[in-house]
This record gives sequence, C-alpha cells and structure tokens, in this order.
Amino acid sequence: MEDLLAHSVNIQKAQLKMQSGVSSGLDDLSKLLQQAKENIQKDPLRMNESLNTLQTTVRDRYSKDSGKDDSHKNEDTEKTKDKEFYKVQKKFHGSVNKFAKDIERRFTQDLSVISNPEAFAGKEYLLSRALAIHFIRQGQFELCDTFMREAGIDEEDELRLTTELLKKEFQRMYTILHELEESHELTNAIQWARTHHDELSKVGSSLEFDLHRLRFIQLLAQQKPMEALSYSRQYFHPFADKHMTEIQRMMTSMIYYQNLGKSPYADLCSPTLWMDICHEFQKDFCSLLNMSAESPLHASVLVGTTALPVIMKLYKIISLKKTEWSQQDELPVELPLSDDLRFHSVFACPVSKEQATEDNPPMMMPCGHVICRESLTRLSRSSSSRYGRNSMRFKCPYCPSESAPDQAVEVYF
Repeated sequence: MEDLLAHSVNIQKAQLKMQSGVSSGLDDLSKLLQQAKENIQKDPLRMNESLNTLQTTVRDRYSKDSGKDDSHKNEDTEKTKDKEFYKVQKKFHGSVNKFAKDIERRFTQDLSVISNPEAFAGKEYLLSRALAIHFIRQGQFELCDTFMREAGIDEEDELRLTTELLKKEFQRMYTILHELEESHELTNAIQWARTHHDELSKVGSSLEFDLHRLRFIQLLAQQKPMEALSYSRQYFHPFADKHMTEIQRMMTSMIYYQNLGKSPYADLCSPTLWMDICHEFQKDFCSLLNMSAESPLHASVLVGTTALPVIMKLYKIISLKKTEWSQQDELPVELPLSDDLRFHSVFACPVSKEQATEDNPPMMMPCGHVICRESLTRLSRSSSSRYGRNSMRFKCPYCPSESAPDQAVEVYF
C-alpha cells in the first residue's frame, strides 16, 4: 500500500504540472489569436496570409504531427515530442494508466469465495429495517420514505410507526445540532438537557453542565463578565459536588475575560469545544433512545471492510492446506478492530475454552480467577466424587486456593 500511496502523490504532482503547462500553452495560443486578429484589422487585404501564418504557427507548436512530410517524418515527430504542451499531458496520462494497472493487479480479489449468499435468506425484513433506521439516523427522512415505498413496506407495518416516531426525535436532534454548529445557539440544547435531567444523571452524563459551562464561556468571550457571574450563580450550584474544580477554574478565569485566549485559561475558549459539545449531545441524545451514537449499519459495513483482508488471507492459507473451518458461525482468527468498534466484552472460559453466554456466565472465585459456571460445576462434581459427597470444596485450576461453588459470584462485563 505504501508504494501505491507514493504513486498517487506522484500523479497529483504530474496533474499540477500538466495544469500549469496546459494553462501556459493556452495563454500563448490566446496571444497568437489576438495577434492574428490585430494583423487582420490593420490590413484586411492580407487576411489569408495572416490566417495561413497562424495555422502554421499553431500546427508547429501544438500539433502532435506538426511539420510532417514523407522525407522528414521521423525528425519532425521527434521535434514535436519535445514540445512541452504535449509532453506534460502524455506524462500525466501515462502515470494514471500505470496506477490503474497497479490497482487492478493488486486488488483483483474474488470476494464471492468468502461470502455466503444464504446469510440473509429470509431476513429481508431485517435488512429493510436496518436501512430505513439508518436513513432516519442520518437525517435523510425523505430518502427513508422513498425507500420504504419502493421496498413495498405496508402502511400498517410496525416499521412505519417506528420510523415516524424516530423521525420526530431525530428531527429535533438535527435542529438543535444545526443551531449549535452554525449559530452557536445553546438555548434549545440547554432546555432539552434540563428536561431530561434525571435520565442523563442515570447514565452518568455531564451534558447539562457542559452546556452551561459553554454558555458561561460564551458570555465571557462577549465581554460580559457580570452576566457570566450571574449565570454561574443561577445554574452551577446543582453541579458543585461533581464539578467543583471546573467551576473554580471558570470563576478564576473571569480575571482574564478581556483576553481569555492568551491567559492560563485559554483552553476554556478552544474552538474545538463546539465540535465536542455537538458530539456529546448527539451521543447522549441517542443514548436516551437506547441507541449507539453511530449507526449500526455504518458500524457493520466498517467492520466488514476491516475484516476483508484478514479473511481473504485466511481463505488462501486454508485453500493451500486444503482444510476447512472447524467451527460453525465462528471465525478462526481474531479481527483487528479499533476500540470504538468493540461494543461487547467477550469472555472465553480458560478451562473449557468456550465463550460465556447468558446460560453459562463467567463466575469469579474468592481467589479472583474467573471461569464459566459449567466449568465451576464440573470441578465441584469432580471434587465430590474424589473426596466424598460432603466435600464440595475444590482447588482453583490456576492457584492453590480452595473454594466452594456458592462462594463464586457472577461477573458482568
């Protein structure tokens, strides 16, 4: 990939050079035409001579086959190849063609060998639902309506009701986001946060305080320190127990309100604050709707494209060894996903090597080691069969500690 990136940079340079050469050539051509026009105006009787001179000059300078005759064909061709007006175009198009061939040679992969055409058989409704809700989440409400109409979703279908409810919610979200991004207007955002104060507190959100803080900073930036002080007295006290340090910094920053950007508190007026508050508002808004900040469809596509190179490499290895995947509905290799694409913690029992489930949850013993409940039960039964029914204590498989099954506690990841 590195050489392809370097090649793309060279193409960009060649394109800029071509633009410069073509622009220069066109300027010269414009001057020739203007000169011919002036000559004709001065001496209309010599118009044919002026046009012939213009034609000869243009052909010699810009035509690939200029000055060609039977006796000097090769010599004239070489001369025209040296013309800068033609060379830069040829070099650019040559680079583009070479780049296209490199891409075709490197990425000619048959993805059908790792796909499963039956994966979504009978699940068309789920796909329609995912697409419709994705359009709603992106604010493309008309596109959602068009899609459901063309997909044949009945007017009485539950999906219609779901999308209508979500449409109202996300219309409000995008209206507030537009106010925050475009006009830095905080009124409606603060009102929404105050209305949902209890729900935001339950999820541990600081959105309401962050909005009030941004309004305080906004008043300071507008050279209104007394209004800022009055605003802080009115709205900051409910957040004192959790954000006292930040409140103290804001109060001290009032000393520098005339030049806050060059003070020790310059971070309070960072231009990224508005971007951050938009992201925080969208995340918490979706959280109260029991949704992730990013569309699940977007995350699925991103994970899929990330996994493709790994799975293709695995397929080639398996094909060479003439083996098959050993497990159904399970990948035999770990995918390199970034932290923001990891939504669930996965625990594999170190004893049975099986993934934990709701029916077989992870259990932590007093010594701190964690195994699945089924492994815990098997160890207990093995101990009782060996030392008698009354002996329910067993040794941890990873340390000398002993414990009983009722001492283990379920772990939630």
